[in-house]
Amino acid sequence: MADISPDQDLDLSFLYEIADGSNEFIVESIDMFLQQTPQLLDAIDTALANSNWQDASQAAHKLKPNLGFFGMPISQATIQEVELECKAGAQDTAGVFEKFNRVKTMVNANLITLQKIKEEKEAEL
Repeated sequence: MADISPDQDLDLSFLYEIADGSNEFIVESIDMFLQQTPQLLDAIDTALANSNWQDASQAAHKLKPNLGFFGMPISQATIQEVELECKAGAQDTAGVFEKFNRVKTMVNANLITLQKIKEEKEAEL
């Protein structure tokens, strides 16, 4: 499977570099991302639906470095915009929802890809 998927905003070269050949590290890192990311996306979704801008901003802030670690710079930059706009009270709520939904769609596609990569790496252990 390709390590880089620009269509999905996914580049695992940093993960592979720091893993230094350890499939176990890759599997554990991906597993943690697969567990935490849906929870953070749900937290942002719920906070936005309830106009709880502070909680949305905090959850987006927690998600941001994970996206960077997994080579998702477009999603990382967009979730930072969501974080900052929510922190400022979300004056353009439609824009916040649109940006978050773009990130959620892309990240959910990446979760499927990461699950496949995890399974491939587990088979090599």
